[in-house]
Amino acid sequence: MTGKDVPGLEEARDTIPAGTKINVTFLGNEDLEMRVAAAQAVRDLGFVPVPHISARRLRSRAQLEEFLTRLQDVGATEHVFIVGGDPATPDGPYASAFDVIYTGLLLDYGVREVSIAGYPEGHPDIADDELWRHLENKSAVLAEQGLDAVILSQFAFDTDPVLAWIDQVRARGIASEIRVGTPGPAGVKRLLGFARRFGIGANAMIVKKYGFSLTNLMGTAGPDAFVSDLSALLAADPETGAVKLHFYTFGGLLATSAWARDFVAARV
Repeated sequence: MTGKDVPGLEEARDTIPAGTKINVTFLGNEDLEMRVAAAQAVRDLGFVPVPHISARRLRSRAQLEEFLTRLQDVGATEHVFIVGGDPATPDGPYASAFDVIYTGLLLDYGVREVSIAGYPEGHPDIADDELWRHLENKSAVLAEQGLDAVILSQFAFDTDPVLAWIDQVRARGIASEIRVGTPGPAGVKRLLGFARRFGIGANAMIVKKYGFSLTNLMGTAGPDAFVSDLSALLAADPETGAVKLHFYTFGGLLATSAWARDFVAARV
């Protein structure tokens, strides 16, 4: 959710299980008050806030400390997601998520678990070898600091690159829980827009496998086939370790949470 999505969270609250982790974004057009208020709303409604810390948007160490202080004041620092962020040029001293983690500040503010980004289909602006180097370095430093790590992946339409990427993560000796990103139900045009922005493969064969067609962009699509296929593939390969889901709520919090509720109910 974003800082603007508190009303949407309140609308969806009855469809979300208590204790669910809900990420709170760090957008450039939102301020400290909005980010903290959103994290507090997540906590107050009985969920677990996971505030984002966007390294390249931080102007100074003092701003990082202020953000962590305010989050701690509302009980929202146990779980955080640290990501490099969008600006091509950093606004301050942190060029990457690793730089923020390496400060050693997180433990001082009650952080226990840090989510870090994973990219099953790569990143449009970062070479694959650099992505792997950063993932290994972040994992190592978090372990040295005694912090739990979760790898939260960019969303995907195709299980094949996701499984191949998970295998590579494990082959590098990284045993952290992985949360595979998948979009909740959303308009097809909106999904494709995000896919183009993040470099996600979206050719005709892949999107048909996911559950929609490039020749009909007016409808909506959900992750039913993707989640079912991924579940079966993971169950067949115990070497994949701890793997869960992370939903991107492109179609709204209520649409996503209702879909998840109904999907689980249908499998019981």
